[in-house]
Amino acid sequence: MEDVRTFLHFGVLLSSVLFTIGAAGEDYFPEAMDVQWVSNNFKTILTWGPEPTNYTYTVEFSRVGKDRQRNPHCIRSSRTECDLTNELRNLQETYSADILSEPLPGVTSDLVEFPYTRAERFSPYKHTKIGGPAFKIVQSEDKTKMTLHIQDPLTPLYKDDQLLTIRDIFKSDLKYRVIYNKAGSTGKKEKMSDLRDVELTNLDKGQSYCVIVAAYIPSRSAQKRLGDWSKAQCSPRENKTIFEEFSFGVISGAIGIMLAIFIILITLTVVCCKRCCCKKTKTVDKDNLQMSPV
Repeated sequence: MEDVRTFLHFGVLLSSVLFTIGAAGEDYFPEAMDVQWVSNNFKTILTWGPEPTNYTYTVEFSRVGKDRQRNPHCIRSSRTECDLTNELRNLQETYSADILSEPLPGVTSDLVEFPYTRAERFSPYKHTKIGGPAFKIVQSEDKTKMTLHIQDPLTPLYKDDQLLTIRDIFKSDLKYRVIYNKAGSTGKKEKMSDLRDVELTNLDKGQSYCVIVAAYIPSRSAQKRLGDWSKAQCSPRENKTIFEEFSFGVISGAIGIMLAIFIILITLTVVCCKRCCCKKTKTVDKDNLQMSPV
């Protein structure tokens, strides 16, 4: 009888353990990994991995010290990214975000708190990457000055039904860094400007210059101050006449050399012709002597 009672107790204990393991297995939701903010010109997306299987992700975010909020498109979603551009409207604030691993919609769980991964704190003003700007080169009439007309990159943010540019946001904190050099040369010059129209002066007339431009935000940390570089553009090289390309002395020297060569060629030609004529005359005289009667 005692053996039967012991066996029953063991069976109940084993069933309880197996049930607990099974329940824990059903409520296992892996935490998100590789959480990153991807932000370009204030277009801000939170990304992570891996792709979920039999569970979903929910994103919660807030300004530091404020109540947490949720984006309706990022609740119990199978996607591994969440666009928070329109939620992070206070651009100079610092935000935190959590990615919760939750059951599929309609599925319940006994977990009181779901696993989550916290993203690094993020401030759009301080951390968004600024793309390389487009610009146009205009040369002065004397070809010794270039003006760069830089286009402030657009953002996806609106105010009064108008798209904002990065200048609308950074205002006087926005500068442009310009690097330029003669085409084919490694020597570079640099200029910093607060304006969209940048003048490059004291250029060598007729030379082609290549230029790249990047936004520069001095209030940021050192690693975040410089934006992406633009594509390089080069001014056209002026097609000069021979009199504009070379000095009078060089041209005179070249003409003198050409005349000397010409005179030498004529002289050699005359000498060769005289020798040929003289040789021919001697041959004719010899022949006449041989044919004369004795």
